[in-house]
Amino acid sequence: MITGKAKLAGIIGWPVAHSLSPVLHGYWLNEHGIDGAMVPLPARTEDFAAVIDGARRAGFRGVNVTVPHKEAAFAMAHRLNVEARIAGAVNLLVFADAGLLGLNTDTYGLSASLEEALGPHALAGKTAVLLGAGGAARGAVLALTLLGAETIVILNRDRQRAKALADSLASQVKAKLMVGALEAWPGAADQAALLVNSTSAGMGGNPPLDLDLSLLPQAAAVCDIVYNPLETHLLKDAQARGHRTIDGLGMLMHQAVPSFEAFFGVRPQVTPGLRAALIEALRAARIEALGAR
Repeated sequence: MITGKAKLAGIIGWPVAHSLSPVLHGYWLNEHGIDGAMVPLPARTEDFAAVIDGARRAGFRGVNVTVPHKEAAFAMAHRLNVEARIAGAVNLLVFADAGLLGLNTDTYGLSASLEEALGPHALAGKTAVLLGAGGAARGAVLALTLLGAETIVILNRDRQRAKALADSLASQVKAKLMVGALEAWPGAADQAALLVNSTSAGMGGNPPLDLDLSLLPQAAAVCDIVYNPLETHLLKDAQARGHRTIDGLGMLMHQAVPSFEAFFGVRPQVTPGLRAALIEALRAARIEALGAR
């Protein structure tokens, strides 16, 4: 039950109605008996600063930030954590007396999800292949480095974007960064211990990735940061070929842990019960969408 003393946080984006954050944080609020709420805050690009100011004035503890506002949140923050500085994007703004603290928890979310699925040393001294060179890829490079990857091969449709990403991160990570166009996949696949898709391919109405997974070693794992749909074409293909797969829901749950702690003062746990609740929310949203057609 929410009272006038409720601790309030928001999720800001455009659109934002599809976000699972209210369900995710709501699950933990109920679990811990906290008087609080995670409120969806739809905001067009031109209204972002005004909505942030309004949330602060309304007593919100902070907001999670989703597309298309992560770069705007980065520019607005008065202080940044290391991950945010490297990624050039913020997905968590904490409202403090000293100003806005901008954090990027995507790196933590992906590394925690991969560690949970594969173990803490699964990539030590090994090669990971990363698809994409956008904002999500920057955080993914850091996550793969934290898990001990020796080499990270960044493949992107536009090779120059992959090179620009690698050049910007080379001095900040220990892993060796290599780049190529997507056509370079056959030459990179046979050495990969892990394939990570950080692109939006396969999400919603976007076309799926056209990738020949027969080139991967059988022991390689496949991760897709997309969580809607939960089982993308890439993951279905990987499962059919016997590869271990990691969907995007793990990253979503783990990246929310630092946010919940910042907003509500308790560090929550990622559990099978939480995952089941989010899967049910995705299923209900899919049924609702079908009914609206």
